[in-house]
Amino acid sequence: MHSIPSTPEGSGPPESPGEAALARTDPRLPLHARLREVIAERVRSGEWSPDEPLPAESALVAHYGVSLGTMRRVFRDLVDEGLLERRQGTGTFVRRASLDASLFRFFRFGAAGSGVPRSRILSAARQVSTRAIASALGVSPGSEVLHLHRLRLYDERPVLVEDIWLPLPLFEPLERIGADDLGDLLYPTYERHCGQIVAAATEELSVEAATAADALLLGCGRTEPVVVVERVARAHDGKPLEYRRSRGPAHTFRYRVDIR
Repeated sequence: MHSIPSTPEGSGPPESPGEAALARTDPRLPLHARLREVIAERVRSGEWSPDEPLPAESALVAHYGVSLGTMRRVFRDLVDEGLLERRQGTGTFVRRASLDASLFRFFRFGAAGSGVPRSRILSAARQVSTRAIASALGVSPGSEVLHLHRLRLYDERPVLVEDIWLPLPLFEPLERIGADDLGDLLYPTYERHCGQIVAAATEELSVEAATAADALLLGCGRTEPVVVVERVARAHDGKPLEYRRSRGPAHTFRYRVDIR
């Protein structure tokens, strides 16, 4: 009687869709690196919602025909890279970026500024993109984008003025939503109505003189210095989702970093 020879994990003819997906990766790479790319692509494609845990490790082990140790290594790598996050007692989830409060580590608005400021959309309309906007969003210059002009307030006191540009047609559903219904936090709105999840962002800070329009909205002097925070927010696949310019009076700006 002949015994059936064992084969290493990830080898042999594909017997499931998961094994077939692995077979399409570069065979020169180690198995854990190939599996990492397959799982990462499923994350980037939006297959899994951040509101629901990923399938159990045991289910994914069976699907891909790999060992539990290999799967755990992949999950650990993707958590370290910021694509996934572990939540104690509930499982592993696609990570959302925690960006809505990030501006307020830079600006201090006194006792009133302890929470998320209220948002007032001043205008929402299509706009022909300039070269700078097109470059930030990865679209062709002159293409249409959705422009939101927004004021942020604490206790009805203006603290920030923002211009936000969004690529079309990704964000067309927002045109069917009333400005008052967009909410104080935009990223949940992007996800809920457009299926677009912000996973990361790059911010740059500069200082410029307040324009007449900004000075009027912020209640500051014309040409008074304002701090500008420019942000490009991206999806898990690196695709630009939003270009934002936020301006606040320089006298409210504070920067702190701990160096060790």
